[in-house]
This record gives sequence, structure tokens and C-alpha cells, in this order.
Amino acid sequence: MGILNILANDIAIDLGTANTLIYIKGKGIVLNEPSIVAFDRNTKKIIALGNKAKEMQGREHREIRVSRPMRDGVIADFEIAEGMIRAFIKRISSGMLTSRRIIVAIPSGVTEVEKRAVRDSAEHAGAKEVHLIAEPMAAAIGVGIDVEAPYGNMIIDIGGGTTEIAVIALGGIVNEESIRIAGDEMNNAIMQFFKKNYNLLIGERTAESIKCEVGSAIPLKEEITIQVKGRDLVGGIPKTAEVSSVEIREALNENIVQIVEAVKQTLERTPPELSADILDRGVMLTGGGALLKGLNERIRMETNLPVHVAEDPLTAVVRGAGKCIESINKYAKVFIRKRTY
Repeated sequence: MGILNILANDIAIDLGTANTLIYIKGKGIVLNEPSIVAFDRNTKKIIALGNKAKEMQGREHREIRVSRPMRDGVIADFEIAEGMIRAFIKRISSGMLTSRRIIVAIPSGVTEVEKRAVRDSAEHAGAKEVHLIAEPMAAAIGVGIDVEAPYGNMIIDIGGGTTEIAVIALGGIVNEESIRIAGDEMNNAIMQFFKKNYNLLIGERTAESIKCEVGSAIPLKEEITIQVKGRDLVGGIPKTAEVSSVEIREALNENIVQIVEAVKQTLERTPPELSADILDRGVMLTGGGALLKGLNERIRMETNLPVHVAEDPLTAVVRGAGKCIESINKYAKVFIRKRTY
């Protein structure tokens, strides 16, 4: 039994649209890589994944396809997603047997069919037992909130594909809002902005770095100007445009307004006792989107609630799922139960 314990490790996975993070029981977070796969178009054989595949993105030739199998927080390409999960698990489990238990964090708004797809992928990757947990619940556990307590906590988890807003109390989600407006949509808004205003075609990676560098939700103390390289839509030749953080903020504004509206809708449906708790305790922001400059301040101004950004918001979900795998019996109640028909 002792040898089996060493060889077969239980793992927790945050299967995100932008990044996949894996936590091994007893070891902590062992993998944090982009959810991107490069494969041969003819044989479907995986050539590279994670960071190496991201480097190829937008630079591949006709024999190679670089794909993101996760879209809007769910599996878009079943075969490639399964290959990616399997390859990531193989990478971290040198010498180990296949994992007996896997906990996977998924968006709270997914359908039964999408849940089934995630379960099947994890089982095909070698898991004997698969548990699913809602991302906002995992994020709350990850940032140290006592989810079993009889008071309300509000979590806003902004990932790559979805923004998850949930009010949690007594070990369950009281109400939730899951919208498919998050990091990817923001990147898309930046790409469209350059097309429309500068006749400049830029790639997803460039849009992502612009968002991280100068993107903001409120005016900055010092506005920044940056040089952006892309392809001229008129002449077809490479060109450079100079843009300011003010323009990028305008490009992102529509998406930010939708996130704020979803937060307000969730608050409107929250029972009064829990609303009072949220007013006292504030709102917790997690996920990569929490790092957008001034977003916490913008939500605070629009809702009059204290808004805190979690420490290391990118890993909050996988840390929570990891706590669950460390004490599976303690957290059994927070898993998404299989629907019985």
C-alpha cells in the first residue's frame, strides 16, 4: 500500500481556457502552462503543448495546427483536449502510476453535456475517480475563505473564457452568474479596435501583451503610449502604430461594463442577510482578469462594496482544488453532484 501511495498520486486540475494548472497531493502546484496544443494536421499527433506550443502560435506552417482545445471555459475539441490532459499528466508523473483520483475545476454555468465531456476526458487520461468542483467554489477555498460558515462571501473569478460570479454560504453556491466575457473577449476587443481604427491586423499574443501592459478599467495616474507592430490591412505590409492607454481602455470598456452588470445582477438576487455579510466582508477578485489595472476600483465605484484582489489570483482555483484533494472527505460536500435521472 505504501509503494502504491508513492506511485499513484491524486491530482487537482484547473482546466482553464487560457492556462492549465496541476496540483499533486503532497507536492503542491507542479504545472502552470498555457492550454495550447500544436499537432500534425495529418496524423493528429501532438508535437508540442503549453509554453512551446504558445511560441508557435501564429507562426505555424500548413502541416502544423496550433489549437486551444478549451473555449469559453469548456472543451471545444474533445480529442485534442484529452490528448493535452493526458500529455500534461504524463509530464508531471514520471515513474508514477496513473492517478487514482482527479478533481477538475469547471465553470459553474456549464451544461450536463459539458460536465460529461470533462469527466470522460479525465477518465480516458487514466483517472479511476473523477470529481468536479465549480471554479468560484474552488477559488473561495483557495484564498482561505471558510466556505462552510453560515455567512455570505462573494467571489468574482475572471478567467480566459468565463467570468464566474458566485455568492457562497454554508458550503454551497447560493446564486451565481457565469458569463462568457473574460480575458479572451478583451483580447478580441483590442484586435478589433486596431482593425477598425488603424487598419492594422494584430495577433492574439500581441493583443494579450497590450492588455497586460497598458490595459486598465479606470484612468491611470500616468497614461502610457506604446508602439504596436502588425500588418497593414490596406497595403498588406508590416507597419507600426502608436497608441495610448486611453484608447485601449475605451476598447475594453464594453467588456468591463458587462462584467460589472453581471455583478450587479448577482447582488440583486442575493438574499438580504447575505447582502449584509457581503457589505461587511467585501468581494474577492480571483483569476487572471483580476490583474487588469484598476478593475477592483471600478467594481468598488459601481457597487459601493469593498473589493479585494486575492493574493496570487491566477492560482486561486487550483490551490482550492488542491486543498480538496488533500482533505477529500472534508470537502466532499462542495463537489458538483452527478445528476440522477
